Amino acid sequence: MKTTPALLIAALLSAAPVAAMAEASDPALSTIEAFDSALLESMKAGKALSGEARARKLTPVVERAFDLPVMTRFAVGSAWSGYSPADQAAVVKAFTRLSAANLAHNFDSYDGEQFKVDPAVQTRGLDKLVKTEIVSKGGKSNALNYRMRQSGGTWKVIDVYYGAISQLTAQRSDFSSATGSASGLIQKMNAKSESLLK
Repeated sequence: MKTTPALLIAALLSAAPVAAMAEASDPALSTIEAFDSALLESMKAGKALSGEARARKLTPVVERAFDLPVMTRFAVGSAWSGYSPADQAAVVKAFTRLSAANLAHNFDSYDGEQFKVDPAVQTRGLDKLVKTEIVSKGGKSNALNYRMRQSGGTWKVIDVYYGAISQLTAQRSDFSSATGSASGLIQKMNAKSESLLK
C-alpha cells in the first residue's frame, strides 16, 4: 500500500500522544506520584492525628517508595561494613522510623498546598532524577527532588534534595559522631525520632 503525505502526517500526529503518554507513565514518576498522594493525605489529617500516629501511617509509604537499606548504608558511611548483619538490620529499622518521623514532623498540616511533579525525568547513569515542587496556596514553591534507582524491578528513592541540599549528605555528617557503634547510632536515631514526634 502506498503511503501518501496525508497518511504520513496523520500517522505522525496519532503517534505524538502515545509518545507523551509513554513519558508520563515512567515508573519512577509513578512511585513519586503515589508517595506525594499519601503525603498529602497525611498533611490533610494534620493535628487530628498525633505525630506518632502520622509516622505510623507514613511508615509503609516510606518503605514502598524509598530504598531504605541503600540510604541507611550511605548515611552511615564506612562504619557500615563493620556492623554485624543483625546490627545492620537494626540500624535500617531505626533509620526507617527516623525517615517517617521527619515526614510526620515536617508535613503536619494542610493549607491548600499542591505537589507538582515534572514529567521530564532526568536520567543520570543508573539513576533517575524526579523533580517536584510543593506549591503553597499563595503560589510560593519549594523544590523537593528525588534521586531514584531501580531495586527489584521497582524504582525507589535513594536520596532527597531540598533545593540543592542532599538529605543523606546532611544525615551522614550528623551521624558521623555516633557511627563507632551500631547501638550508639541507633540510640541517636531513636532520640531524634522521639524529639520530632513530641
